[in-house]
Amino acid sequence: MVAEINKKLTAFCRTCLTQLQAGAQSCSCGSARIARHDELGALSIAHVDCDAFYASIEKRDDPTLTDKPVIVGGGARGVVSTCCYIARTYGVRSAMPMFKALKACPEAVVIKPDMRKYAKAGRRIRDMMETLTPLVEPLSIDEAFLDLSGTTRVHGLEPARALARLQNDIKREMGVTVSVGLGANKFLAKIASDLDKPDGFSVIGREEAATFLARQPTRLIWGVGPAFAARLERDGLKTIGDLQNADPAFLARRYGEVGLRLARLARGEDDRAVTPSREARTVSAETTFNRDIGDLERLEDILWTLCEKVSGRIKKDELCGRTVTLKLKSPDFRLLTRRTTLDRPSNLARTLFAAARTLLRETHDGRSWRLIGVGYADLSPAADAIETELFETPETRLAAREAAIDRIRERFGRSAIGSGRGAGEEDD
Repeated sequence: MVAEINKKLTAFCRTCLTQLQAGAQSCSCGSARIARHDELGALSIAHVDCDAFYASIEKRDDPTLTDKPVIVGGGARGVVSTCCYIARTYGVRSAMPMFKALKACPEAVVIKPDMRKYAKAGRRIRDMMETLTPLVEPLSIDEAFLDLSGTTRVHGLEPARALARLQNDIKREMGVTVSVGLGANKFLAKIASDLDKPDGFSVIGREEAATFLARQPTRLIWGVGPAFAARLERDGLKTIGDLQNADPAFLARRYGEVGLRLARLARGEDDRAVTPSREARTVSAETTFNRDIGDLERLEDILWTLCEKVSGRIKKDELCGRTVTLKLKSPDFRLLTRRTTLDRPSNLARTLFAAARTLLRETHDGRSWRLIGVGYADLSPAADAIETELFETPETRLAAREAAIDRIRERFGRSAIGSGRGAGEEDD
């Protein structure tokens, strides 16, 4: 039975949730998993992040992989989607080219991503988060911000202990671990969740924020990538402490609105609210080629296949998209992204292909590419997005045609019938 709720909570057992004295090194239940911080009872903004999610799911489903380095990603010419913590000790990292990952860790077990399986697990974990609070802001399939303000009476626990219980529940039910970051705001919570992975529970309070941040590199700030960090360093701003000591007016003149943002975050100030969003931001598919492809017709054939895949996924989720996104990656790993907005939301493969092909033809200049991807974004429920037409239109005819093809494939298999470019029809 958990102890009485105390707003001055400074320590508790993460295993049984019993409130403890600040200096306790273990709990009477025998656990040494102790969370302690002077502001534990006062903080309610959290970032929850699944640990090496794809790889953890694969290890959960195949116990023979438990002690092996696992890489989830494409073939020899693909990239690492994620890798387990054993593989990381060899220097393998997400987004690393696969050939470099295998050179660093030749004994790694490489598994092709199963996004359907990961999405199912991610949705269940999201549902578990939403039992704590309706204020859940997803960032990706495996991480989200939570605001537990005002939930103490509902759960009979302070936000910190409620989060620890969630952490235990996810591990027990889903067979994967998550790391929790608790902070005075979203920025601090996000940083905290990375401090003690895997299965961590870390806190950055308001009082310590500026001191903690001062000794950190500028790269720790969300949105500061390698190029911008190098620019900051050239300007004499190597650490977040340097940003704290800089005149905000100078930062604004030098970097515009971004400079003002840097000044605020460097001091640990972030007033962004946790904004719930239950829908995925995009539905997409991509493929990395075994050999670079420069032939436009071959690229369009592959693009059509990807459009059918995306269309199938978005229809199954009963969604439509207003924005079409095309992604291309060059042999030197430079990523190009192109977008266009449709006149009305759609979930049709032909509509997606027509828009994406236009973007491809506008972008393709004879170069070869190592990757192509396509997706629908700016999503909304299909029931709200698709207008009822009094008279038949090209879009409604396409919708009826694709619906018929989908029914045939569902009954007899995907190879039972082709459609559009896949059937050799003329698209112009």
